Amino acid sequence: MELESWSRPARGLRRYVHLVAEELGCSGDAFWVQTEAPVSAYLPMEERLPRHPNRDLALLWDERHGWCLAMETASGEDLIVVSYFGHSHVPPPRVVAAFVAQLLAGGAAGQSEPPAFETAPADLGAALGRYAPAFQLAG
Repeated sequence: MELESWSRPARGLRRYVHLVAEELGCSGDAFWVQTEAPVSAYLPMEERLPRHPNRDLALLWDERHGWCLAMETASGEDLIVVSYFGHSHVPPPRVVAAFVAQLLAGGAAGQSEPPAFETAPADLGAALGRYAPAFQLAG
């Protein structure tokens, strides 16, 4: 899937990730969204897992697997996935924040294997588009 930069789904994805960041108490717009295939988002976390206090964390979203919490590596290798949310491709931001809070508290949440969503690109685009802010032309 690829999103046109200012299409309704692309604007929705940016706002959706922003709302997740707000629910997590992250300040500013310290996240990255990729609208080219594979569509994805990266949200760095300030917190760390109790069992890995020396590793930075990031919350990731992509069109194939939805949300996951991952640890950064010191060597620039791929991130190490801690847990996939797995229940929904585009869950409400407060539900994503609860998933992260449970993991940060040392609890078990989500699943270890990536989910296999059967969401068609049009359905995913519609789900993201629901988060799009109204587009207003300057006048």
